[in-house]
Amino acid sequence: MDTQPLYDLAPVAWLMTVGVLLALGPLIWVWRRNAGAGPARRLHALTVLTLFLTFDLTLFGAFTRLTDSGLGCPDWPGCYGNASPLGARHEIAMAQSAQPTGPVTHSKAWVEMVHRYLATGVGVLILVLAIATWVERRRQRRLPAESAADGPAALSAWWPAATLVWVCLQGAFGALTVTLKLFPAIVTMHLLGAIVLLALLCIQAVRYRQAAAGRGSVDIASPLRTMLIVTTALLVVQIALGGWVSTNYAVLACTQFPACQGSWWPPMNFAQGFQLWRELGVDTSGTPIDFAALTAIHYVHRLMAYVVFVALGGLAWRLHRIEALRASARWLAGLALLQLATGLGNVLLGWPLAAAVLHTGGAAALAVALVWTLCETRRQPRAIAGRRRAAPSGTMGAA
Repeated sequence: MDTQPLYDLAPVAWLMTVGVLLALGPLIWVWRRNAGAGPARRLHALTVLTLFLTFDLTLFGAFTRLTDSGLGCPDWPGCYGNASPLGARHEIAMAQSAQPTGPVTHSKAWVEMVHRYLATGVGVLILVLAIATWVERRRQRRLPAESAADGPAALSAWWPAATLVWVCLQGAFGALTVTLKLFPAIVTMHLLGAIVLLALLCIQAVRYRQAAAGRGSVDIASPLRTMLIVTTALLVVQIALGGWVSTNYAVLACTQFPACQGSWWPPMNFAQGFQLWRELGVDTSGTPIDFAALTAIHYVHRLMAYVVFVALGGLAWRLHRIEALRASARWLAGLALLQLATGLGNVLLGWPLAAAVLHTGGAAALAVALVWTLCETRRQPRAIAGRRRAAPSGTMGAA
């Protein structure tokens, strides 16, 4: 019996055509809505829209994973060498008849291919963004300095180029996710890659916005800036742990809160649970991982959640004292509460699909909010900070 090759590039041209067609709608909308605006505003609008669609793609990726549709088409980039499941009806029907609840069914194949179509469309938008920025920067270099005020001077063309390279790497991780049969480390890195992609687009969106508005970043005290950086790093670690929980299907290892299995410290196998380079469901020797390993994966994520929640709460409180950053503070506080609610929902309600997808979306939104705040702020210059520390309290109060 012939087996389908893991990589079949026959449908690449058709998939690229679908991606271009999907990208045309957002491109036309941005062009028409910002026809009379300057280049910085047009690039900002395109970047924000691409950021929004990439966020949607991240949510749909979570939906694909949580519905066990990641292997809905067992090859890459198409489906049994076709551009859509329509051309693979016979192969899918045979796989579904052999395993009615297996990884390959008609519905799962469509979920997987729609995810690939959307990813291709986002890739086309990022390619257009990189080319448009490069063209605009070349145009600006030929203009007198006073004539280039509205251009994206605050952003180097290297940022869109780096984003383009990264989205290609994301495509490679997507291919490995399929061809390595949901290898947990690869799936987790694919999730982290999506967060990095959101961060890169967020940086560009803020820089274009600042260039279009002709303003800079908000000065904040050095300790607060450090707190912002540390909280962002903690969130990245927590997202990685959450991805490890999801890819190992360890959510239901603890179905109580705040205790787990009737204990504050249940039996856990950390060594087996955190063997990173292994296939799904087994350790490096091929032995099935035990329940204590799944418990360790889940409980470490839960303990880290307490740390991140406290850090986000403290950061939101500090930022809310700065008038220009109150909106960011409210976003961080609201998203932290959403994460708490959806995390509890996953544990206590048996991992419902809506709560699980929202939990991934909340993590991605928190990453965007933190990166956005990082880009909107900068460390207060030492000279200014020194003058404020030296000023008498009565003078500061009068100011």
